[in-house]
Amino acid sequence: MGCNSCSTDKSGKPNGCKSNGSCSTGSCDKLTVFDWLSNMALPSGQTPLNIVEVRFKNGRKHFYRNTNNFQLSIGEIVAVEGAPGHDIGTVSLTGELIRVQMKKKKIAEDSDEVKKIYRKATVRDIEIWQKARDKEVETQRRGREILGRLNLKMKLSDVEYQGDGNKATFYYTAEDRVDFRQLIKDLASAFSVRIEMKQVGLRQEAARLGGVGSCGRELCCSTWLTDFRKVNTASARYQQLSLNPQKLAGQCGKLKCCLNFELDSYLDALKGFPKQDVVLDTEKGKATFVKMDIFKGLLWYNSKEEGFKWYKLTLEQVNEVIAMNKRGEKAPSLEELESETAVATKIDFENVVGQDSLTRFDKPKTNNRRRNKRKNSGAKKRGNTSQKNTENKQNVTQNPNKQNQGNSQENKPGKPKRRRPQNKHKQQGGNPQGNNKNEGNKQKPRRNNRRKKPSGNSDANTNKDA
Repeated sequence: MGCNSCSTDKSGKPNGCKSNGSCSTGSCDKLTVFDWLSNMALPSGQTPLNIVEVRFKNGRKHFYRNTNNFQLSIGEIVAVEGAPGHDIGTVSLTGELIRVQMKKKKIAEDSDEVKKIYRKATVRDIEIWQKARDKEVETQRRGREILGRLNLKMKLSDVEYQGDGNKATFYYTAEDRVDFRQLIKDLASAFSVRIEMKQVGLRQEAARLGGVGSCGRELCCSTWLTDFRKVNTASARYQQLSLNPQKLAGQCGKLKCCLNFELDSYLDALKGFPKQDVVLDTEKGKATFVKMDIFKGLLWYNSKEEGFKWYKLTLEQVNEVIAMNKRGEKAPSLEELESETAVATKIDFENVVGQDSLTRFDKPKTNNRRRNKRKNSGAKKRGNTSQKNTENKQNVTQNPNKQNQGNSQENKPGKPKRRRPQNKHKQQGGNPQGNNKNEGNKQKPRRNNRRKKPSGNSDANTNKDA
């Protein structure tokens, strides 16, 4: 209802944005009326209406006559005629739209209910009004204590002081008649003001106090709804709602007024549906009605012979079965009828939630890369050795005399890479004549468990044998 620049005071009253009627949200009050005729000029020769609408606490509004022709605009504070004394209120509506509102509330322009405006409120009037408003919360608390002491079956919902502070109106709700003569004496002696008791209904109480409904919006009765129509449980039945009083009841404890908003559209849609007490006669037995989806045109039926399973049928199928039963024919079983309506569901979106597991970071990550590398390197080594062995066997069969020479030459280029660097000793080549046989053996190679590199003596021996 209100704009972002609004704030509230200690009593919870909205201060407003001080826009003087030009607020784009339609002001921050309860049951506000948008003046859509404010920018339109009157026809020539027509005088403006001298009646304005004045708002008081919690949406209480009355019409007052501007006999002194004050230049009033929406949002101005005025002093109006009270009973007795005077009251302070805020102008909520002016112009030709007043005629529509008075016709809506069935008030004539020359009625005695339309009182007059005394003056524009002065600083002194506003100070007295604010002091009287500050005493309302404490007065309500003490009034409830007096009610409890007198054991009266009534609920005090709100207290409103008059603008001059000489009168206090107590709003209460009660189921039965209450004798509050002693209560008025106790309240008058406790607060030293004139006391007026006014009984309101539960819906009017919710409209005065306001609140937020189950839909998340402000209550309709405190924002725009003024006439309270009777709401029955039949409206909930027509809309296929569960008859749960906790869900169907509003803030006032009665059935929600919004149940009547869409009732006409449901009644129009239900004209083509069969009655719920109609029984379908099928080959496997009789089927009874369970529930329906009005706007989708679907109905669910159940038969005792086929178990307690619900079968979904369309409105056209049900009308055809009823027509067959009127002709004395039995319809196919509910399973066959349901199989005709089965349609493959088309997925028009991707389920992104199920792509990654939400618990993928809970378990510690195992490092399997090293194991895979070791397995792959071991498999490669085995493949190289097997290939070399087959080649060596072929060379031995072709030339058995050059077996050692072939092995020494093939091992050099096909030698696997070693992780640790080894000291390569310089070896002297062997003498082809064989005179210095032991010269190459003077420096012994470093002992290592790994495969030894073939020395130069093998070449010398092979050359010698050749």
